[in-house]
Amino acid sequence: PDPLLTARALAPQESGTAQSRSLKAGIAAVAASPMARLALVTVAVSHTVMVSIMVMTPVDLGHHGASLQLVGLVISGHIAGMYAFSPVMGWLADRFGRLSVIGLAVGLLCCAALLAGTAGPSHGQTAAGLFLLGLGWSAGLVSGSALLTDSVPQPARAAVQGLSDLTMNAAAGIGGAAAGLIVARASYGWLNLVGVCLLLPMAALAVRRSLKKA
Repeated sequence: PDPLLTARALAPQESGTAQSRSLKAGIAAVAASPMARLALVTVAVSHTVMVSIMVMTPVDLGHHGASLQLVGLVISGHIAGMYAFSPVMGWLADRFGRLSVIGLAVGLLCCAALLAGTAGPSHGQTAAGLFLLGLGWSAGLVSGSALLTDSVPQPARAAVQGLSDLTMNAAAGIGGAAAGLIVARASYGWLNLVGVCLLLPMAALAVRRSLKKA
């Protein structure tokens, strides 16, 4: 069954309330909720940092003499980190709260950038960094998406999800293009440092919301 149709059927409809599907409605719903804004930032930043580092990792590995087979193994480990543990991230978000898993995402992504950015010729360290990058992406996407759904009214959820998809993919597209320029002008290490800098506002927002919630 379609989850959206099921949610609409189960959710009580307020009289006169229509389903909002436009981009404008999605923006308005997110703007009205501080938690929704944090959720959207979490999804967009997590995806941007992951894509930016991931797309340049094969280039960096090649610069340090890695074979195509090794590059494939590193990326396979990264993909496993992205998807294999998503049920665990969902359980953690339900058990300990969305904000706690957003904090976990920040920690994992920062550790990933530190490992990958300082790996140099150590292919094992790069592989570990990319695996953690996948885990951090999973934590950020799962917790951010869950928080986004929790934070907006049911009639606006389809529009908000569309806004989330648009924002995260547009941001990642820009980040992926910028990643090549950063590596060309500076280095892969600098790219990872930029990724950490992008995570700081996300971390600050999460801490602020946690303190207000407490």
